[in-house]
Amino acid sequence: MPSAKEILVLGAGELGTQVLLALAQHPRRQDIDVSVLLRPSSISSTRPEKARELSLLREHNIHIVPGDLVADSPESLTQIFRGYDTIIGCTGFVAGRGTQIKLAHAVLAAAVARYIPWQFGVDYDIIGRGSAQDLFDEQLDVRDLLRSQTQTRWTIISTGMFISFLFEPAFGVLDLENSSICALGSWDTRVTVTAPEDIGRLTAEIVLGSALGATFNNRPIFVAGDTVSYANLLRIVEEVTGRTFARRVRTVEAAKAALAKEPENSLYKYQVVFGEGRGVSWDLSTTWNHESGEDVLSVKEYASRYLV
Repeated sequence: MPSAKEILVLGAGELGTQVLLALAQHPRRQDIDVSVLLRPSSISSTRPEKARELSLLREHNIHIVPGDLVADSPESLTQIFRGYDTIIGCTGFVAGRGTQIKLAHAVLAAAVARYIPWQFGVDYDIIGRGSAQDLFDEQLDVRDLLRSQTQTRWTIISTGMFISFLFEPAFGVLDLENSSICALGSWDTRVTVTAPEDIGRLTAEIVLGSALGATFNNRPIFVAGDTVSYANLLRIVEEVTGRTFARRVRTVEAAKAALAKEPENSLYKYQVVFGEGRGVSWDLSTTWNHESGEDVLSVKEYASRYLV
């Protein structure tokens, strides 16, 4: 398989920035061009925060390409994509319904050699169609489309939940301020998590590393920073903070009842999926980073770094 020469990353949010910086700093980058697709409004923004982000990308010799994944037609995106042999989707679900399948069609129409779609998350094959999080069905549509063809080689990097999300008060698991913790489903339910900076580094290694030929083999790759039960999480948080936490369980039934009252509440959708515990965790021993000997941040290391 030829090595990557022209890489385009779609989006520069929390994950996209980590992927871009890891690609830019990879020892095998050499003469490889790394580009990022950003909305024209983002490129021309005068907000200081946005200006700093763009400056950081340019400092790392990352080319900035104008394009709008939502507003641009599939034909327009295909024209942009034709210039690249590797495309990595880092847009997340915020791009809106229908965007991921549109991107996949444009990638295939452009005959891109290698594609990593936005599927940095759970095992959608195991969860299946009709889950509480209805956006997941489109991820399966993308997989079906990619599996139906042989021209573009692809890989999916399954990472579990972003580790920061597990500690995000809005998610409803950990309330540091009030020293309380809520298990989704049960205390034995497990969840796999990975830090965005680790996902960025592992993605760069998958794309540019020595295992390039073995990784784009038209199937998902599983990585993980850690896999913990909510009971494990409780022990870690109490040990790291030196505090005792009040504890409760958010049952799947309770989350479903809340979702029935607010059908568009995405938080409740995720609470149901993660409470059910199917397709949201895998053993560390089976992961690509474990087999490759890559160091990643564990839940305890993350908690020690950010909670204290």
